[in-house]
Amino acid sequence: MSRHAIVKATLGPILRLMFRPRVEGAENVPGTGPVILAGNHLTFIDSMIMPICLDRQVFFIGKDEYVTGKGVKGRLMAWFFTSVGMIPVDRDGGRGGVAALMTGRRVLEEGKVFSIYPEGTRSPDGRLYRGRTGVARLALMTGAPVIPFAMIGTDRAQPGGAGFPRPVQVTVRFGEPLEFSRYEGMDRDRYVLRAVTDSVMAEVMRLSGQEYVDMYATKAKAA
Repeated sequence: MSRHAIVKATLGPILRLMFRPRVEGAENVPGTGPVILAGNHLTFIDSMIMPICLDRQVFFIGKDEYVTGKGVKGRLMAWFFTSVGMIPVDRDGGRGGVAALMTGRRVLEEGKVFSIYPEGTRSPDGRLYRGRTGVARLALMTGAPVIPFAMIGTDRAQPGGAGFPRPVQVTVRFGEPLEFSRYEGMDRDRYVLRAVTDSVMAEVMRLSGQEYVDMYATKAKAA
């Protein structure tokens, strides 16, 4: 049994008991081949709840600090996060964005599922913020379909993204595949990248019911 299967078999029932996730549209996620999952990001536990709602393993980018801790606790954290599909990347460095993009591309070229939060960070106030164009670059570089998804209620389970989450029923809603083959070879055109990203975010907004804010979440946090 793989490490991922072990973690899912042990952690999955606990998460289902705590959050009783109502899953909608899981049939929209292809059973094979490369897939990009693009959704909103309300709190830390989003990356723990969404993957247990699918049969396929989901890979995603995470801060390398989660796997570089010292001692027994550090090793346990590294084992856990890599087992659930997290790929550590130094996102704070000058080349962090490029490293994350290339990592996602490698995962997709291996025919796997890669999850991305286009907002780039957790929403500071529960609203949906402008998407960064990495999701569009990945879609156009690899030809993988984009499945928009929405996390609903996780901000009530873990307000502010801190502290131990409390039991609250959440909803995970997957939309229909978005396909952008008409833009093949245009992954360096910034107008195309923005148009593709905005169309993905429009679907995420429709699925989540969130208010949309046309600015980056990082700017909102800084303000």
